[in-house]
Amino acid sequence: MIRFEDVSYTYPFSATPAVRDISFRVRPGELVLVSGQSGCGKTTLMRLTNGLCPGYFRGELRGRVLVDGKDTALMPLRDVSRLVGTLFQDPEQQFFALGVEDELAFVHEWRGLPAEKTRERVRRAADAFGLSPVLHHSIHELSEGQKQKVGLASILSQEPRVLVLDEPTANLDPESTAALARRLRVLRESGMAILVVDHRLYWLEGVADRVVVMKHGEICAMGAFSLLEDESLRHNCGLRDCRVEDVRRSLPEFLPEDGVEEEAGLRVEGLTFAYKGERNVFEKANFSLGPGVTALIGDNGVGKTTLARLLTGLNRAQEGRFFIRGREVAVKELLGRVGIVLQNADHQLHMKTVTQELEVCLELAGRLRTDGKGGGAHVFSVRELLELFGLETLAERHPQSLSGGEKQRLVIACAFAKNPDVLILDEPTSGLDGANMLRIARALALLAERGACVLVITHDLELMKLSCSSALRMPLGSGVEGGKAEKKEICHE
Repeated sequence: MIRFEDVSYTYPFSATPAVRDISFRVRPGELVLVSGQSGCGKTTLMRLTNGLCPGYFRGELRGRVLVDGKDTALMPLRDVSRLVGTLFQDPEQQFFALGVEDELAFVHEWRGLPAEKTRERVRRAADAFGLSPVLHHSIHELSEGQKQKVGLASILSQEPRVLVLDEPTANLDPESTAALARRLRVLRESGMAILVVDHRLYWLEGVADRVVVMKHGEICAMGAFSLLEDESLRHNCGLRDCRVEDVRRSLPEFLPEDGVEEEAGLRVEGLTFAYKGERNVFEKANFSLGPGVTALIGDNGVGKTTLARLLTGLNRAQEGRFFIRGREVAVKELLGRVGIVLQNADHQLHMKTVTQELEVCLELAGRLRTDGKGGGAHVFSVRELLELFGLETLAERHPQSLSGGEKQRLVIACAFAKNPDVLILDEPTSGLDGANMLRIARALALLAERGACVLVITHDLELMKLSCSSALRMPLGSGVEGGKAEKKEICHE
């Protein structure tokens, strides 16, 4: 169903090919996993499959990419899209409507499907992916994981013959990830050809028929999933672990010693918040966090990102008091004391070069130095931040020209420049390969050693094991209405 024949591709204005001499096949009823370090050519492979290269990005293509026996370079993109359904890493890039129901209906209406059949497809898609409770919500009200479900539901409702997924588990909790694996197994058994590009490997054991490992634009290894057990291969190609322990239940709750919360960390009392016209997300919730790295754990859509926005003052609570290092902080002052890294890095990058991004952050924090040296034990310089996050060779690049993983590292570096008392990171390792995930874990440990309270909103079991010493579990005890979170899965069999 998918066939690459000696394919090389070079983007416009680039001197070197993004991929070279690529040959492999995906038959009907097969799932092939593609992995490798950031920048190795995985995304280009995906774009070649769905016709975006060269159909949209132009550039020079050598060799042939065939889908269902047809050369994609000779087909209009609209025809390729009827054969190939693609879920991008950021699903917002492919949404056309503002509401969930409208988004699920959009493509069927555009193709002229009768209203009754369109409604039936929307209903089936919503039921299959547990979206019925949010069917009439705005897409912008959804969590990143829920947006991913909407994107996948929309694609599968079109019944493509080929499915291409780019980092599909980046924002999914482990339960939804397992449910997605079950769903893909069913689709594979139905005869669909599936190509998955992902850094996370463990969830496709027993599902993937073959694994393609890429490095520097070439295939360096290909075979059964068992080849990922080779530790030297994983190390040389920057891969993550192929088997991952679920440490969520073994992480202890943070329990401050007597008096510690008065001197360090973050304390919240009586937090109450609800979106307009909705039930309370938090109701008189109380919790404390001390220096160190704490994982904020909970299902997709339970309110983790909402809590992060409340702790920074980006959302205003109806009630609640905030204490940092034992002193109460007014809501309007929170953003000066609490750093935040959002899931969408593009929303936090504004300057013309990587260096300028860091300089502006240091300047705003009142700590910019011109001598390139740190200004004290707790202050990072531009040079130190570039080295810490592996950005030295990108210092003069425009931030919007970076890859997704490079942008992610840059916005985290900008948060470090602020040298905050409290740092909140929302899925900081989504889309990061094994080497850069380890780099982030080490950086968080360094900040924690300097006395910062680091709160990591994450579903990444590998990151939790590497860096988190405690957990804050959502919902926050009896303070949340009902006291329990509704379990949501990405699909129902």
